[in-house]
Amino acid sequence: MLVEFSIVPVGVGSSIGEYLADVLRIVDESGLPYKVNPMGTCVEGDWTEIMRLIRKCHNAVMKKADRAITTISIDDRKGKPNRLELKVRSVEKRLGKKLKK
Repeated sequence: MLVEFSIVPVGVGSSIGEYLADVLRIVDESGLPYKVNPMGTCVEGDWTEIMRLIRKCHNAVMKKADRAITTISIDDRKGKPNRLELKVRSVEKRLGKKLKK
């Protein structure tokens, strides 16, 4: 399963880097494969471990903020491991070139 999620603290001003650093530290320590992008984080794993991770990240933000918006997008496909890397490679193969990362 691939999950992209973002957590945005509300009411803390326009700079949220401190909150994002807390979240990404938790993601990194989880041991799950992940990729960070400018709008969120993609994580690969099973339902239970990913939801546990997102909940932990959400709770970390809520310790410092009074409100947070957590957005989750799930791509679940049976029998296809390593999709964090292979989905991009599949498109690159069709394009005949590497994409910017």
